[in-house]
Amino acid sequence: MRRMFLIGAMAALVTAASACSVSTDPSGSGGGGDDDGKVVIGFSQVTQQSPFYVELKKGAQQAADKAGAELLFSDANGDVTKQNNDIQDLITRGVDILLINPVDPKGVAAGIAAAESGGIPVITLDRPVPSGAKAHVGRDNVKMGRLVGERVAKALGSAGGKVIEIPGDAGGAVSRDRGEGFRQGVKPNPKIKIVKGPYSDYIRAKSVSAMQDLLQANPDVKAVYAHNDDMAVGALQVLREDGRDDVKVAGVDGLMEAVKAIADGGQYVATALNDPLGMGTLAVQTAMKVDKGEKVPEYVDAGTALVDPSNASKHVGDTVFAQASSS
Repeated sequence: MRRMFLIGAMAALVTAASACSVSTDPSGSGGGGDDDGKVVIGFSQVTQQSPFYVELKKGAQQAADKAGAELLFSDANGDVTKQNNDIQDLITRGVDILLINPVDPKGVAAGIAAAESGGIPVITLDRPVPSGAKAHVGRDNVKMGRLVGERVAKALGSAGGKVIEIPGDAGGAVSRDRGEGFRQGVKPNPKIKIVKGPYSDYIRAKSVSAMQDLLQANPDVKAVYAHNDDMAVGALQVLREDGRDDVKVAGVDGLMEAVKAIADGGQYVATALNDPLGMGTLAVQTAMKVDKGEKVPEYVDAGTALVDPSNASKHVGDTVFAQASSS
């Protein structure tokens, strides 16, 4: 009986020692991960209903493949409730780190809190959140708007005129900053008057509908500024159908369709680089550093630059968006 007791006690000690020696994530941040040691990155995307977001995912996937990491992707389809549920699902699936492009910076707080409770670091990209993220990978949207605003003001000259603004999403930091930056850019000319249109959620089809109504209500318009090139191209389509080649057009993001229109010397006068492939790559690279326990800046700037008729031809290529590295 004594021998059996000793054998049982030793087994218990071995079991306890084994439990204490289970390897954890090298950053000490918790999370899941594969048994083979591969880093598992969860990516909760705001939507896929825009070329920018499609390319953003592509950039993240390419970078994850190159780093030997696994990327688990979810599409919130513009629904913050779904996004919080998606995040919880990614946590359950055992991700080591989370990339979040939030539908609503404040509304996604529940998902971020769940990740924090699970010891999983969060990195936001494109759209920042008020708190809870280890780092944010993005670009200076105020600067983008300002660069484009200054170029539109130059195109309009001292006469100024009415400018229709087609904003992105209601309450979004990106939309707010691109609008504010544009106003800074045109402010030196008091003869420029901005008429703000309805939020079109960065979707071309919505901007087409909005522009049709805006053009009827504002026949004296001199320029259109949209918070992304997809919406700006939609507005350009309406202007062309109406024979309004006198109206200048500008956007943001460096969509190749827009860059080519600028290079052709038509009425499209400016955009600002916002290469989503580069941003997705940088987000995954930042995630890998965090997973290794390396320090990263709270704000990782992916950079931007103005594209106008003076340099558009240099940015023309076969990618969906102009590459920021070419600036």
